Amino acid sequence: MSNDRERFQELLESFDDAMLVTRDADGAPRARPMHVAKRGADGDLFFATSEDSGKMDELEKDARAAVTMQSKDAFVSITGTGQVVRDRAVIEDLWSPAMKAWFPEGRDDPSLVVLRFRAERGEYWDMRGLKKVSYLYEAAKSIAKGEQVKPNEGHHGEVRV
Repeated sequence: MSNDRERFQELLESFDDAMLVTRDADGAPRARPMHVAKRGADGDLFFATSEDSGKMDELEKDARAAVTMQSKDAFVSITGTGQVVRDRAVIEDLWSPAMKAWFPEGRDDPSLVVLRFRAERGEYWDMRGLKKVSYLYEAAKSIAKGEQVKPNEGHHGEVRV
């Protein structure tokens, strides 16, 4: 991977689901799982949701939000803002038949809106491939010697998106 932005985008593309973190009425973080309906080239994420959901009320009061994604060997954290999109053309573009489980009236369901997460800053930790093998080897050595395992962040980077 030639640079942090490309690696960040590659990792972002590998996740289908995320945890969206908003702030509740008391300002405390509140996370919930969301399926990523679309990814923008600029790091923005799009989620289908109900206009009546609690997250929409929370974002109306404080648009700041975060998204986290993780697998067993890759992690992404993004901060930005949430914005409701009611444009029926955007909803049509994101629609998939699987969404009917949440929106029985289909793409014309009046409560269906798109939550656009506008990414501002991202951070990732990539432990895939040789970095993971190297870490497991070093961890095994430390255990055998009775020593503390040294932290290994794999390839870590931060990007402005």
